Amino acid sequence: MPSFMKDEMKKKDEEKLAQMQEEINEAAMAADDAEAETGETKPAAEEADNANAEVESLKAQLQEKADRVIRLQADFDNFRRRTRQEKEAVGAVVTQDLIKGLLPMLDDFERAMQSQDGDPDGFRKGMEMIYKKFRETLKNDGLEVIEAEGAEFDPNFHQAVMRVNDPEKKDGTIAMELQKGYMVNGTVIRPSMVQVVSN
Repeated sequence: MPSFMKDEMKKKDEEKLAQMQEEINEAAMAADDAEAETGETKPAAEEADNANAEVESLKAQLQEKADRVIRLQADFDNFRRRTRQEKEAVGAVVTQDLIKGLLPMLDDFERAMQSQDGDPDGFRKGMEMIYKKFRETLKNDGLEVIEAEGAEFDPNFHQAVMRVNDPEKKDGTIAMELQKGYMVNGTVIRPSMVQVVSN
């Protein structure tokens, strides 16, 4: 529990203790007034015992609340530690799943590098297969390509690095994509680097 909450609870308890002490004093004064009017008196020792009992009761309540604050603080610390551990565990599982999906491509690369037939067409075909498999794996994990060329410039998805004149195209249209942009599950992880028409 944050320290400001502890301070606030302690302040409220102290205010309640002061209020109860004031009520005890008022009750004692009322009893004194009643005694003066009726002429009857209570023994001073009995009044002191009652006041001491009330004070002890209030001290016990205050200690109980202080113990509760300590328990809540411990519970909060445990919750924070558990949450951090769960985040780390989830991160480890996500990393493992991603690497597991990439392992077949690593195997394909090793096979391509070991081929000794010197066939450039075969090597190119193998690289294309690896590329397709790689894109498919990333797509299954939520990767999306940001459409750019010919689209309207949007600073949320595109990064303009050049402006070009092209009277045949409307202002703000993307003339050329210089580097592909990507999103993962709708969140941009890299905007497209583009040339934008500015006439």
